[in-house]
Amino acid sequence: MITKRIIPCLDVRDGRVVKGTNFLDLRDVSSPVDLARYYSENGADELVFYDITASSDGRKLFTDILTETARTVFIPLTVGGGIGSVADFDRVLKCGADKVSVNSGAIRNPALIGEAAKRYGSQCVVLSVDVKRVDGTFHVFSKGGREDTGKDALEWIRFGLAEGAGELVINSIDTDGVKRGFDLEMLEAVCAISDVPVIASGGAGCAEDFITLFESIPGVDAGLAASIFHFGEVRIAELKALLAAHNIPMRM
Repeated sequence: MITKRIIPCLDVRDGRVVKGTNFLDLRDVSSPVDLARYYSENGADELVFYDITASSDGRKLFTDILTETARTVFIPLTVGGGIGSVADFDRVLKCGADKVSVNSGAIRNPALIGEAAKRYGSQCVVLSVDVKRVDGTFHVFSKGGREDTGKDALEWIRFGLAEGAGELVINSIDTDGVKRGFDLEMLEAVCAISDVPVIASGGAGCAEDFITLFESIPGVDAGLAASIFHFGEVRIAELKALLAAHNIPMRM
């Protein structure tokens, strides 16, 4: 049986990990290097590193702090932020990333998904989608959740899968930082159309939210969270033991 994954997320701004609510009101947390080392040594299955203002600032991802972070971890590392070309994929992979997450760059240039998949393989291409409800439908947002693209999220995901994306990170803006549980309705809709791993992001407030996630939507492959891990509200080893006790397969 394929084990479920627990993935901490490092949202990095100006070289520091930050966290907010609904993608707003960001507050300082820690050094990405120190946090990455901690998670690598304390049970995380993978790690996600986002330079969250690279796209909105119109700049490339900062590679110095990424390179230092990558050197400290011995688990798969997914990196995103300011990825707008195949050259950006190459640059980030050379810094030590295992997978590259593309979001706003793919919205600007949809061909990027297919180009990267052909060059590096689908397993390297992670399509990250920031989703928010607008008039009862799921819309794709870009630039760190700041701009409504008007795109239907499910149609965009179908396109990305057809182009060769090998993994999906589904970020719910509605539930981000609210700590009332994952956006199950949205995740169920995504899993119904996806044939690649789906990572749920946004809304985890306690360990029980992960139980609800995996029991309610068996098609979800991983749960991603930030603040509950960063601030010690949930410890990954204890979370995994609890999930295993609920017969949810975990790598211990």
